Amino acid sequence: MNLILQGTSTDRATIERIAAMAEAKNIVAIHGNAYRCEDISYSDQLKERIEAESLDAELDAAFVPPNLALSDFKLVAMDMDSTLITIECIDEIADMQGLKPQVAAITEAAMRGEIEFRESLTRRVALLEGLDASALQRVYDERLQLSMGAEPMLAAVKAAGLKTLLVSGGFTFFTDRMKTRLGLDVTHSNVLEIIDGKLTGRVVNGIVDAEEKKATVERTCAALGISPAEAIVMGDGANDLQMMGIAGMSVAFRAKPIVRAQADVALNFVGLDGILSLFE
Repeated sequence: MNLILQGTSTDRATIERIAAMAEAKNIVAIHGNAYRCEDISYSDQLKERIEAESLDAELDAAFVPPNLALSDFKLVAMDMDSTLITIECIDEIADMQGLKPQVAAITEAAMRGEIEFRESLTRRVALLEGLDASALQRVYDERLQLSMGAEPMLAAVKAAGLKTLLVSGGFTFFTDRMKTRLGLDVTHSNVLEIIDGKLTGRVVNGIVDAEEKKATVERTCAALGISPAEAIVMGDGANDLQMMGIAGMSVAFRAKPIVRAQADVALNFVGLDGILSLFE
């Protein structure tokens, strides 16, 4: 296996120290802050040691097979809130009602896997009842920002011929705009019910929970004539684990501990474009 070490800044001595721990045969500079440590005898125990050491050094560490190419994959599937974008949209919508602390607490518990997502979404959306729908546009205009590295990552995957899927437990108001803004191929999320310009506190046409996210990845792969093993799936919360579990590569981005522990790759420090360093 190869070990990829990268950070927002890197110290060569630290890279060499961690590479020595892994008994790497060679170190190759990929770019300024990313290095490939080659020909490592992989074990779960080594992975645990290297990840702990890297975390202390504020480096992201990933073990990948040699000669892995981005073009080996055909689809990148992404969660939206706190993955492709920096905010949880529902928390910011709730802030317009003065209810951000209550809603954010439910969001956090759901992302940690402490509350079933379907129940958490129903409870959170109910608190938005009566809010003027114009609040959605305000959140988009004033608060929504792309995560670090999102645009270069998307440019690279498109150039390599991969399709893109945004599948979210959030809302179509935002995923539709992301699709247009970023040129995404497929999006799927929840529909907020709006009557007479006000949120009713309900979603319609079903809830995009963990099972539906997984099913969406499966449907998209089937439509493309590919296997889920040819998909890279990115997420941060417990409701992303099912779709990440069927992927050829699962990427935890700024993720909760339960998600980091189960993902193939965890990006805690670098941007979304950190995945590009994994490929030769």
